[in-house]
Amino acid sequence: MPDMGMPLSVTGDFTVTEDACAKINLALHVTGQRADGYHLLEMLVTFTRYGDRLGFAPAAADDFTISGPFADVLAGDAGTNLVLKARDLLREAAGGAPPVRIHLEKNLPVASGIGGGSADAAATLRGLMRLWDVALPAETIAALALKLGADVPMCLESRPLIARGIGEEIEAASALPSFAMVLANPLKGVSTPEVFRRLASKNNPPLVLTGTQHWMEAIRTTRNDLEPPARELVGEIAEISDMLEAEGALITRMSGSGATCFGIYETPIAAIRAAERLHAARPDWYFQATETFAGGA
Repeated sequence: MPDMGMPLSVTGDFTVTEDACAKINLALHVTGQRADGYHLLEMLVTFTRYGDRLGFAPAAADDFTISGPFADVLAGDAGTNLVLKARDLLREAAGGAPPVRIHLEKNLPVASGIGGGSADAAATLRGLMRLWDVALPAETIAALALKLGADVPMCLESRPLIARGIGEEIEAASALPSFAMVLANPLKGVSTPEVFRRLASKNNPPLVLTGTQHWMEAIRTTRNDLEPPARELVGEIAEISDMLEAEGALITRMSGSGATCFGIYETPIAAIRAAERLHAARPDWYFQATETFAGGA
């Protein structure tokens, strides 16, 4: 039966390992736009047990390698990868640090609306603070994370949360339960700037979570404002969402700016079986059964 958690290839060769969990936007409301062009968002966010994994070890010289099913996509990106930017920013903030060998196991589709690069950057900050025994003020780390990208502060937390602003105003969603989930992606890229450009309204109703003793009903009353324009750009998003529903998903929605969609299932076994059937139907697409972390865990 497929593993719903993290792969295990980055293990004993490294002094420190860190999981870079997929970030799932259960809800994403676009409520305005700042003068500098950044959109104001209100989001309900959770994280899955499945994702990328990073390993860190002392070295004679800095080294960075990538493996995993989506490593080839990043092959020409090694010099600009967010992992290296996070390493360099933390080293500078710490006033210097010794060379390090970093390995990224890339299990998540790239540029797919589930925070893969941001999660990798956040895991790098966490891992290198442990490896280098760096203790910096929380506000310094938060500033480093935001400098790396609007999603990185959320990924640094990697726990259920509500995020506002451009993503940097974070509060815990401690009551959010764990969900059995299937992640689904047609492996077709979506341009985030183009999705925002096509957004019909940039001043939409805010995120209001009512009746959170029944979280499934509360989530159903929310939305992802980026899903309609993303569907205009990539028709497969509608198709893959219909496939999740046909396999018994209780809720289906796109995460972030796409093209990854998720289906929430009654049980982990139901999610695993749905993922198996979906993969059999479309072996050229990405399907992964997983579970999300519960708040307060």
